[in-house]
Amino acid sequence: MDRKMAVFYTETSKMSDLICDEPALLQMMCRFGIPLGVGEKSVAEICSRAGVHPVTFLAVANFTKYGSDAADYFVDKVSVEALVAYLKQAHNYFLDFQLPAIRRKLLEAIVCSNKNDVNEVSYLILKFYDEYMGEVRRHMQHENRNIFTYVDDLLKGVRRADFEIARFARSHVGIDKKLQELKNIIIKYYTPGDSADLLNTVLFDIFICEDDLRRHCEVEDKLFVPAVMRLEASIDSVTPAVEDAAKSADNVSEREKEIISCIVRGLTNKEIADKLNISVNTVLTHRKNISRKLNIHSVSGLTIYAIVNSIVDIAQVKVQ
Repeated sequence: MDRKMAVFYTETSKMSDLICDEPALLQMMCRFGIPLGVGEKSVAEICSRAGVHPVTFLAVANFTKYGSDAADYFVDKVSVEALVAYLKQAHNYFLDFQLPAIRRKLLEAIVCSNKNDVNEVSYLILKFYDEYMGEVRRHMQHENRNIFTYVDDLLKGVRRADFEIARFARSHVGIDKKLQELKNIIIKYYTPGDSADLLNTVLFDIFICEDDLRRHCEVEDKLFVPAVMRLEASIDSVTPAVEDAAKSADNVSEREKEIISCIVRGLTNKEIADKLNISVNTVLTHRKNISRKLNIHSVSGLTIYAIVNSIVDIAQVKVQ
C-alpha cells in the first residue's frame, strides 16, 4: 500500500468513523445522495447501496480532510461522470438551501436588532448579501450550462475544437471572497440591539458557508480540472492512432482544417490559439500532425492543399 494511502480513508473504513472524524463530510454525503443510518457498514457498502462511485467519494472525502496530497493521489482514479454529478448537486445545495437559509437568518437578526425598523446600514448589509447571492448564482449557472456540458460531450467521446478545460481553469476564481468581506463588515461595523445571539448565530453560519464555498472551488481546481485534462488527453491520444491506420491524406479532422484555414490566411500561432480558444502548444501539435499526415511542410504547399480541397476560397488566402 502507498505510504500516503495508509492515512487516507479507504473503502474498508467505517462510514460512521469518517463522519465522526470529519463532520464536514455530512454536507458532502448529501451531495452524493448518501443518507444517514450508516450503521457499522463500510464506505464501499454504503456507496454501493446509494449507487455512488466509491473511489470518487473517497477522493472528495480525503481531499476535504487532507487537501492537496489526496487530490494528487486520486486524480487519475476518480470517475469524471460521478464528480460532475457531485458538483452539480453541490451547486443546488448552495443556491437552493444554504445561501437562502443564511439570508432568512440574517434578515431576522437585523429586524429583531432594530425592533422591526430596518435602518440604512441594515438595508445595505442585506443588499450586499443579495448582490453576492446573484454573483454566486451566475457563476454556478455558467458552470452548469457551459463547463459541465462540455465535459458531458467529452464523456461521449466528443472533443470540441472551440474550448479546453485549461481555459476554464485560467478564469476560475473563488466565490468565497465577498462573503468574507460581508463577515468582516458585520464584525467590525455593525452593532446589534437586542438580538446579539441571533446575529452571532448567523455570523457563525457565514463562517461555515465561506469555508464550504472555498473547499468547493478547490475541489474544482485540484480534482475536477486535472481529471478533465486527463480525459481530454485520452481522447486526443486516440485520434492520431485512428488517422495513422487510415493512411490517407484526406483523413484530416475538422479541427485540423480550421488550423489549416488560419495558417493560409496568415495568422500566427498565437492568433490561431486566441481565435480557437486553445493553447499555443496545442496549435503546434496540430501543425506537426498536419505536416505528418499530408507530408506538406510549407505554407505554400498547405495553401494549394486548402484551395484544392475547398477548405478556403482563393480570395481568402494571404499571399506569402
